[in-house]
Amino acid sequence: MRFTRALSAAVLLLGLAAAPAAADSSPSASPSGDGDAPTTAGTSFRTAAEFEQGQVATASGAAGDYLYWSFPADAGQRPTVQATVKLPETHAAQTWRIDVYDGLRRRQACQWGAQTRTADAGTSSLELACVLRTVRAWSEPWANDPLPGTYYLRLTAVNVPTSDLGVPVSAEVRVDSKDIGGAAAVDGSLAEPLVPGIAVTSGADPGDEDEKSAVLSAIEPEDGWSSGWWSDRWVWSGIGAVLAALAGIGGYALTRGSGRPSRVPPRA
Repeated sequence: MRFTRALSAAVLLLGLAAAPAAADSSPSASPSGDGDAPTTAGTSFRTAAEFEQGQVATASGAAGDYLYWSFPADAGQRPTVQATVKLPETHAAQTWRIDVYDGLRRRQACQWGAQTRTADAGTSSLELACVLRTVRAWSEPWANDPLPGTYYLRLTAVNVPTSDLGVPVSAEVRVDSKDIGGAAAVDGSLAEPLVPGIAVTSGADPGDEDEKSAVLSAIEPEDGWSSGWWSDRWVWSGIGAVLAALAGIGGYALTRGSGRPSRVPPRA
């Protein structure tokens, strides 16, 4: 009976711990409104328009322009970048491309998605998508793994016909992330996220307002940057340790028998 009760308690503990872990694997919540979303785009990395994940950023430009935005991505997230380009009624065939760069301005490859698409003559709009690899809390210096920090999104038309250069276009971009959880956890974390200006603030006096004003990026995840050490794999490791201990106790209870044999010799 004791073993049965202990096993029931372990199953109950497993169910309670699995609930938050399952929640970690669901898509991350999006901000409720688009009030702070930018309506213009930058023309370079330094002037990229900042927006949060879940917001819809818009911009107007011309075919042949480079449109830049930036957004934050934290460890354990797998961002999905979507872009919609609206074209005028009359235009030649145009090929549009979306590229994503991390905080070190390294181009990040897409796992899947239509990163490049061609709009035939007369097409009113086209949609692009890029699903990035999961952002890691730490990586080797020689690796090209995505790391926490600011990510840059560049949208542009390639090989634009001369007749279409300068044709007005409009674009919408949106980024959403899925929280992968402990499956992407690594042993280690960056000292600071790869955000422009982070070296200025990390080495500045907390009371020096002039140094704080030198920060080039003010965006960060809604809940702040994670430390990188906690993940739901700690929960599953704890559950495994408890179950292993209960299994050992149960095995001992089943194999110990009724105790030591009596030392009193039987009567004749």
